Amino acid sequence: MEIKDTFKTIASPSTEILFKEKNSKFFGYAFPVTTEDEIKSILNNLRKQHFGAGHFCYAFQLGTDTLFFRANDDGEPSNSAGMPIYGQIQSFGLTNVLVVVVRFFGGVKLGVGGLISAYKTAAQMALEESVILEKTIDVQFQISFDYKNMNKVMRIIKEKNLEIISQQMKESCQIKIATRKKNAEIIFDIFFNLFEIEIKKI
Repeated sequence: MEIKDTFKTIASPSTEILFKEKNSKFFGYAFPVTTEDEIKSILNNLRKQHFGAGHFCYAFQLGTDTLFFRANDDGEPSNSAGMPIYGQIQSFGLTNVLVVVVRFFGGVKLGVGGLISAYKTAAQMALEESVILEKTIDVQFQISFDYKNMNKVMRIIKEKNLEIISQQMKESCQIKIATRKKNAEIIFDIFFNLFEIEIKKI
């Protein structure tokens, strides 16, 4: 079975989009995120920016191997806002992304069907404004060895085109490397089978 070791996300925050429906205004945004703390900070900033808005509805998905998502209706009828937004994240096949739709009520009720459609459209427009990237899922290892084995280690790193994240070169050396997930087992075995060289996953 082939190991899936790529994921899609967005390159940078989208430009603000505006969708209007029966005098209600829906401002849509998409952000690349990796932690819930980042998400809280973005939501706080949007609340300051759109002081007086009625609803700040959002959905996010985080992770690569294990996915974690949340959808928030922020006072709109249950499942009329957060889940339609999340549906667009799924439709675009994205992770490590937050989509927020800010609603200013225009005096005319849209009904649940109208809300689902409006939030879905605003989320879709925000994601269409975003640059979508495919990234690799990388695994990191720490290699420990004596200085005399330096050439042996560096030759493998060069041959296998491994990324060096950090290195400490003293009498005893440590190098942190990264490789694509699908190559991780092979790389581990190469170093594990070398005399006087230790490798561990980090």
